Amino acid sequence: MSENIENIYWKLFKSMFVISMSTFGGGFVIITLMQKKFCDELGWIEKEEILDLTALAQSAPGSLAVNASILFGYQLKGIKGSLVAMLATILPPLLIISTISIFYSLFSQNQIVRIALKVMRSGVAAVILDAALTLMKGVIKSKDMFNIMVMVFAFIFSYFIQVDAIMLICLGLLLAFAIEIIKYRNTRIKHGII
Repeated sequence: MSENIENIYWKLFKSMFVISMSTFGGGFVIITLMQKKFCDELGWIEKEEILDLTALAQSAPGSLAVNASILFGYQLKGIKGSLVAMLATILPPLLIISTISIFYSLFSQNQIVRIALKVMRSGVAAVILDAALTLMKGVIKSKDMFNIMVMVFAFIFSYFIQVDAIMLICLGLLLAFAIEIIKYRNTRIKHGII
């Protein structure tokens, strides 16, 4: 049994390491790849959980990729899983950035490197768009009108009115608490407790 558990930890580490090593463009890109690996390929996490974990990861301070890996790892294998996933996620950028910083002056003015970075921006934009559309489809498939309305209003406030994401998260939390308090109060009234 312990060999099986060690296999799971190794598979988690290896998967997160490869995803982190091949991910350029930030947290939303890694979320998409984690979904494809852990949900679609391995079947370790349900699609509904992806939305919840992504929302939690985004609302916590710090890197979205690291937050998401901690939450995914914890969901899979508790605290040990979160530590394994976090280590696997931070090692590739640490190694790559350390190497780049050593050789930066040698290739910072290289035309090929500049072109490669420009091309990567386009690819990253496409992957982020894919992640956003995947998350949006999940909310729409839930057919929960409240969540759909929150998504639409959050987009309007963020994109058109330029409301900060932290403010939107705080407003969403306040709204969720208010709704839960109202539900709780109505339940108590219905049962004659109040």
